[in-house]
Amino acid sequence: MTEKVEVIIIGAGFAGVEAAWFLASRGVRVLLYEMRPVKMTPAHKTLYFAEPVCSNSFKSLRIETAAGLLKEEMKMLGSIVLQVAKKHQVPAGQALAVERAAFAKNLTEIITTHPFVTVIREEVKHIPEDRPVILAVGPLASENITKSLQKYIGEFLYFYDAIAPVVSGESINMAHAFKGDRYDMGEGSYINCPLTEEEYRRFYDALINAEKVKPRPFEEEKFFEGCLPVEEMARRGYRSLLFGPMKPVGLTDPNTGQQPFAVVQLRPEDRQGRMYSMVGFQTRLKYGEQDRVFRMIPALKHAEFLRYGSIHRNTYVCSPKVLDEFLRLRKMPRVSLAGQITGVEGYMESALSGILCAYFIWKHLRAETPHPPPVESMTGALHHYVTSADPSSFSPMNANFGLLPVPENLKLRGDNRRRFLAARALESLKAWIRSELQSNSMV
Repeated sequence: MTEKVEVIIIGAGFAGVEAAWFLASRGVRVLLYEMRPVKMTPAHKTLYFAEPVCSNSFKSLRIETAAGLLKEEMKMLGSIVLQVAKKHQVPAGQALAVERAAFAKNLTEIITTHPFVTVIREEVKHIPEDRPVILAVGPLASENITKSLQKYIGEFLYFYDAIAPVVSGESINMAHAFKGDRYDMGEGSYINCPLTEEEYRRFYDALINAEKVKPRPFEEEKFFEGCLPVEEMARRGYRSLLFGPMKPVGLTDPNTGQQPFAVVQLRPEDRQGRMYSMVGFQTRLKYGEQDRVFRMIPALKHAEFLRYGSIHRNTYVCSPKVLDEFLRLRKMPRVSLAGQITGVEGYMESALSGILCAYFIWKHLRAETPHPPPVESMTGALHHYVTSADPSSFSPMNANFGLLPVPENLKLRGDNRRRFLAARALESLKAWIRSELQSNSMV
């Protein structure tokens, strides 16, 4: 098989498995490298491909949200990640959340048993030079492969990504909590932990004064705005958390019949309700401080923390400067980049970039000219941002409606506006798929 390999993929994260699936499903022989377990990362715990680490949620399914629209488009593109995620879905209101281990294990089995994929478990220290390469190493790329890539692009950029704690379901004190989704939209799968104004005040004071993990001396702190540590958000003002992860809007405490002053939401990590993550509570607090401060939440006073929050550095490149429109290195077109290293932020966004990267290579292997997806679609808009944004202010980006072009005379607002943009996005992507993939199966 290895003699017949047409494409080498380095990294079996969300982008890598999507790229492998896309190519292998079209008869392209793929060699997929994954360094775990030979070399582990600071965040991963298992040996499975595409292991979710900072959350088990892939965000909303509602078409009126950017995350929901992105998933609809990925469904049209035949995303294997989305297919497996639906299979291992756990209740999470109107969000798509998965049972982590089952999801990653199933996805690993699918990829490793595909007849056109050969998997090698070892660290790649240098970018291969004999075949097309997709570098999908993710935000926690090894130092060796990073140095190899750096020869072609110069400086890397980075930001810090923080992981939320997970608590044991049976250790949550339900006398101080209640189940329910915001505005009663969903299956009532969230556990809500209310706080009074006085409880919130004490919690807030303890949070902003708690001891944090310090960055290394040569690292400047750069947090992604969409994934701020909860203590960083709190520093922006006393009420900042009340408009963020602790907002009580849309929730009624059945014990009082009123909206709480503040709420911490817990989202199930598995179908049995054995594990719950603290929504929006990604943190860089030291473990002992997390134990002390988070137990000030009444429902978590005696909680068992199955995983404390943590922080790690994410690495990405200035894609508009170093990549062409086909996600290839300008100085080495044989090498393509996919995933968070390109500056997309989020599980599904990373998976999508793997699909697009594989599509461009697939077209080139067929001696055909690929065309980027339309900017009216979320797929095309995200790709356009990564490859065309202002290099001087480039930073990681997730799917959002602000990326979509809006007709000048559009007067719709709110959900109506988003529904219009979503419908237009799906139609434009459908036309692109018909044109670019013709009669080839997307499944």
